[in-house]
Amino acid sequence: MGQTLAEKIFASHLRDEPFQGTKILNLDRVLCHEITTPIAIADLIWREKDRVFDRDKLKVVIDHVTPSKDTKTATQAKILRDWARRHEIPDFFDVGRNGVCHALFPEKGYIRPGFTVIMGDSHTCTHGAFGAFAAGVGTTDLEVGILKGVCAFREPATIRVNLNGTLSAGVYAKDVILHVIGQLGVNGATDRVIEFRGPIVDQMSMEARMTLCNMAVEAGGTSGVCMPDMTTVEYLWEFIQDEFSSKEAALTEYQKWVSDVDAVYASTLDIDVSDLEPQVTYDYKPDCVKSVKEMAGTPVDQVYIGTCTNGRIEDLRQAAAILKGKTIADSVRGILSPATPKVFSDAMAEGIIQIFMDSGFCVTNPTCGACLGMSNGVLAEGEVAAATSNRNFNGRMGKGGMVHLMSPESAAATALTGVITDARTL
Repeated sequence: MGQTLAEKIFASHLRDEPFQGTKILNLDRVLCHEITTPIAIADLIWREKDRVFDRDKLKVVIDHVTPSKDTKTATQAKILRDWARRHEIPDFFDVGRNGVCHALFPEKGYIRPGFTVIMGDSHTCTHGAFGAFAAGVGTTDLEVGILKGVCAFREPATIRVNLNGTLSAGVYAKDVILHVIGQLGVNGATDRVIEFRGPIVDQMSMEARMTLCNMAVEAGGTSGVCMPDMTTVEYLWEFIQDEFSSKEAALTEYQKWVSDVDAVYASTLDIDVSDLEPQVTYDYKPDCVKSVKEMAGTPVDQVYIGTCTNGRIEDLRQAAAILKGKTIADSVRGILSPATPKVFSDAMAEGIIQIFMDSGFCVTNPTCGACLGMSNGVLAEGEVAAATSNRNFNGRMGKGGMVHLMSPESAAATALTGVITDARTL
């Protein structure tokens, strides 16, 4: 019987199975940021176990509140900063070099097909786009990962989602994943890996695949994965070219992680996206999804473009194409936060930052702050945001605020009119 990608990774990384159903896996990457890691650091110090298993496999960033906004967040940053320096962790990204973790780490080439990756962050599943098993974990698991380089998992079954057809103009990966979550429900993939397959995925860029996998957790998934292919190799080539004689050789090596044709799935969902329209959330759960057309005319106070879901250069290009030569509505605050310094720099070189500023957007440094209501775009009670982020829970971007999730193009169109707008109507 064949194996899924996740099963292959579990088998190749198995350290121990202390009792049936619990797998102890060796870790290739332990990712850390300043919100969840300081708690683990403090406990390790208290236990007199202030050590790291492999400083080269730890990747560390200050990304949520940056620069720090108050004494509390400055203390969190200091704990992480001091720890990274104390253990001489080479890949530590402090203010000025930092960015949104799930955009920065792939951009640096740290994620590879077949890797096991953990972080104290639910959207770690983003990295499954590379054909890795990547999962968000709690503080205890993060602590063990830092100290021992292992993590315990129940081996998840896999849901295969086949995305067929052809995407219409103005429909993007964000629209696709919102539709998939609407089909599965917020608990539909609990304790499951979501495997994204089909011609739609094959044609997607790595940025688009990361958008798909980023929101697998919003359907309850442990991770989202895509099969490694030449698109994966091309994205990673500058980092792996010394390891392989050619791109074809890299592809041959990476395709050993592709799910077997006779692999067994917990379930399979076939979706033809040919007639899919731009999507948007309503209410306070990610599976509350309608077409933008159905929500058209809903007023918003703020439009936020950025985050680990849609803050990459591809996303900024889509939004800028809508905004160019136009001015956002007087009733709207527009905020752009490019996901990494490289994205910011590339956007400046392409004139994208100028387009955003000319249209009336405030452009901020790379940060996760607004996405979880901590800084750089928090909502007041009763305010409504259109956002390219991944979570619309009650109060997510500020107590009493409402968030409508949508693609960068839909967000840009909404900024221009002040109400939820299908960009194709402009």
